[in-house]
Amino acid sequence: MQKTVLKNYAKLLARVGLNVQKGQEVIITAGLDQPGFVAYAAEECYRAGASRVRVEWSHQPLARLGALCKSEEVLSEVRPWQEEKLRCEVRSLPARLYIESEDPDGMNGTDSEKLARAMQARQRVIKPYRDKMENKYQWCIAAVPGRAWAKKVFPKDVPSAAEEKLWRAILSASRSLEGNPMANWQAHNEALEKRCAYLNSLGLASLEYESSNGTRLRVGLLKEGLFAGGGERTLSGVYFNPNIPSEECFTSPKKGEAEGIVYSTKPLSYQGQLIRNFSVRFENGRAVEVHAAQGEAALKKMIQMDEGASMLGECALVPFRSPINDSRVLFYNTLFDENAACHLALGRGFTNCVRGYEQYTEEQLKAMGINDSMIHVDFMIGNDDLDITGVTDTGARIPVFRGGGWAFGI
Repeated sequence: MQKTVLKNYAKLLARVGLNVQKGQEVIITAGLDQPGFVAYAAEECYRAGASRVRVEWSHQPLARLGALCKSEEVLSEVRPWQEEKLRCEVRSLPARLYIESEDPDGMNGTDSEKLARAMQARQRVIKPYRDKMENKYQWCIAAVPGRAWAKKVFPKDVPSAAEEKLWRAILSASRSLEGNPMANWQAHNEALEKRCAYLNSLGLASLEYESSNGTRLRVGLLKEGLFAGGGERTLSGVYFNPNIPSEECFTSPKKGEAEGIVYSTKPLSYQGQLIRNFSVRFENGRAVEVHAAQGEAALKKMIQMDEGASMLGECALVPFRSPINDSRVLFYNTLFDENAACHLALGRGFTNCVRGYEQYTEEQLKAMGINDSMIHVDFMIGNDDLDITGVTDTGARIPVFRGGGWAFGI
C-alpha cells in the first residue's frame, strides 16, 4: 500500500478519530502485524499536539499461549502496578487508539469458560476505574491487516496478496482510499447527524423488528433517549469519532424491555472465537435462550458474564446497502461487520444517548433504564428484507426501515 495513503489514514485517526488535544497523552494499543503503520499513527498524534505517545503492544499467539498455560488464578489477577496504571489514567485522561488486526479464530482451542471467569474477576477490579473515565476522554477503534486475519477474509490468495486486498478493503470502508479522508469524514458525519436529528424528532417509544428469517422483536426505548451517529463529544466538549469506519445511527434501549427472537445474519468473533448462525430469544428484556451452529458454549457464557450481560445496551440502524456490505467482503471483525448491517449489542449501554446526560449521575442514568455490564458485544441482524417500525407513545406507527433500508429520504 502506498506510503502517502497510509500516512493520510494515520492522520485521519489522530485528527478525526481521536482529535488529539495540545498537551494530551495518547495510548495506542496494537498488535505486531503493522509496526510501521503504528509508527505513522504515533507521529501524527505528536503532530496533532500530543505530549507523549505510549504504545502498548500485544501478540495474539502469546495471549493464546498464556490462556493455555496459565492457571485461572494467574489469569484473574490484576497486579498492583496495573491498578496504579489505571489510577494514573483516571487522573491524566489520555486519548486511546485501538488498532485491531487479530485473527478472528486466533483463540480457538482455549478454555472459553476459564477465560470468561478470569475476565469476570479482572473486570470487578478494572470496571470502577473505567466508570470514572466514562465520557471524559476520546477513544477510537480502527484496524490494519494482520496476515492470519487477511487469509481468513481472502483464503484463495497468497498471504501477501490477501494482506494487500485487506488493506484496500479497510481503507475503502474507512473513506481513506480516495480523495481527502478528513473532508470525506466531515461530510459523512454531517449526513449521519441529519438522520439522527430526524429520528430524534419522532418521539419513538419502541422499535419493532421483522424479517423473513424469523426475527420478531420489540425493543422499548428510553423516554429521554437520543439516537447518535458518527462523532460524539466528551463532557469537556471535545468532538471525536469512536469508530472508523462507522455507518450507524444508534441508541441505547430501555433496560428490561425486549420481547421476541432475533437471528444473526453475520458471524460474531468474540474473544478470538467465531460464533455462527445463532439466535437470541428475549423475555422481559433478558436473553433467556440462545442457540448457535458454532460457538454456542461461548455465547451462553457471554450472556452469563454479569447481571447486565443478557440485556440489550444498543440498537443500531445501518442500511443493508451500506458501503461495507456492498463491498461483498465479510471481515469476520465486528468493527466492520457491524457497519454492514443493523445490529444489536448485549451488555453496557451508552449514557450519552440520554438527553442532557451530563447533568445526571451514573446511578440516575441507570435508574432511567441504561443497562450496565462489563461487556458490550455487537451482533449483526440486518438483511435485505428487514423491516423496522417505530411506535410512538400515542401508538402511531412510523416506518423506519423497509426492505433493509431507510424508509425516509434523508
